[in-house]
Amino acid sequence: MTHPAADWLGPRERIVAGLMSGTSLDGIDAAVVRLAGSGREVQIETLGFACRPYPGEIRQRLAAQVEAGSSDVRGLALLHAALAECWADVVQDALEGAGLSPADLDLVGSHGQTVQHVPEPVSIAGRPIHATLQLGDAARLAARLGAPVIADFRSADVALGGQGAPLAPYLDDCVFAHATETRGLLNLGGIANATVLPAGGGPEAARAFDTGPANMVADALALHFTGEAFDRDGALALRGTPDLGLVARLLAEPPFTDPPPKSTGREAFGRAFVDRLLTEGPSEPADLLATAVALTARSVADALDRFVPERLDRVIASGGGVRNPALLAALREALPCPVETTAAYGLDPDAKEAVLFALLAHEWANGVCTGLPAVTGASRPARQGALYLP
Repeated sequence: MTHPAADWLGPRERIVAGLMSGTSLDGIDAAVVRLAGSGREVQIETLGFACRPYPGEIRQRLAAQVEAGSSDVRGLALLHAALAECWADVVQDALEGAGLSPADLDLVGSHGQTVQHVPEPVSIAGRPIHATLQLGDAARLAARLGAPVIADFRSADVALGGQGAPLAPYLDDCVFAHATETRGLLNLGGIANATVLPAGGGPEAARAFDTGPANMVADALALHFTGEAFDRDGALALRGTPDLGLVARLLAEPPFTDPPPKSTGREAFGRAFVDRLLTEGPSEPADLLATAVALTARSVADALDRFVPERLDRVIASGGGVRNPALLAALREALPCPVETTAAYGLDPDAKEAVLFALLAHEWANGVCTGLPAVTGASRPARQGALYLP
């Protein structure tokens, strides 16, 4: 009997939906992408893109589940299922924007919603244990959309001793590697992560790591002071004066000083970190938002200077942070090279991470191991992702 996945495995052109929900907990991005080829020969055409904020109740439940003191196993189980329902709706939005239906999908790639990421070992029963956990029931998502789903992209790398992140360097190398320019790719989601592509190097030359918070700290401060989910257009931060002394003290501490490979998230820059800024930082909201923006920009510059020996010819940014004029201005002041966005290269900065998971799913079906040990520290390239059939 023919295996039900046999007709779409192996090299071929596909229409794939990619889903991303980040550490900022603000919502879901879905991109519908036509993909052909593999590696640096891949052809990517974005057909549709949609994003939806999480419903208020979902966001509240997520906020509770990502904090150790308020998480509970029943709440995790319910959220695991509820998130898949939300994501299926956003994929439908993206398909409608592309003039397509679920029947046109060959595949779905879903990152899931990270609720815990523990890349450094914790001793359990005498064994060093690394762990990562993303919610979002891929079986339910496959059933809703009637298409195969590739999900759980971090676990295989973690099982091989890697950090399980960042994941963006695979797409960065496929799309942005250059023969004569050394390029830095900067993703500004909840967390900021940088990929460095040395001029003329192959995929094995790529290096990448998380540099610290991008939007998640500033978003939490905006919510605290204004009740809004983020500082729209960086308006508060642009009015403020950053406490650069506090920024310097923070940058002298882990995880900023930890060498790559490294990844981070809400466990380092969640509620406790925000409370520290509220205690130690300026009393004026605008000044504290400006301090958070300065921390992001200077942590990026410091990490690139400290851990990257090559001189960068340009930095190409993506993610929600590129829509914050205060953050872009701070990055352009802190970095010694031009700062552009992926829009200059035909890739919507908002859609890049969703496109990434479409690409990773496509490559899984192609039989390609997309893990990059030089980035994550894994013992060998991981086959990132697991299959769920409808």
